[in-house]
Amino acid sequence: MGNLLYLIAVILVIAWAIGFIGFSLGNLIHVILVIAIISILLGLIRGRS
Repeated sequence: MGNLLYLIAVILVIAWAIGFIGFSLGNLIHVILVIAIISILLGLIRGRS
């Protein structure tokens, strides 16, 4: 489950970066970034407990 969480987070960060560079979809890109950060933090918290 942890590997899947990191994979989703990486995909979301890449999608955000692509949108930030030029294919911006407005506020949706920033929501994707927030979801990616939350996913990474949850993975770190769950991995260490």
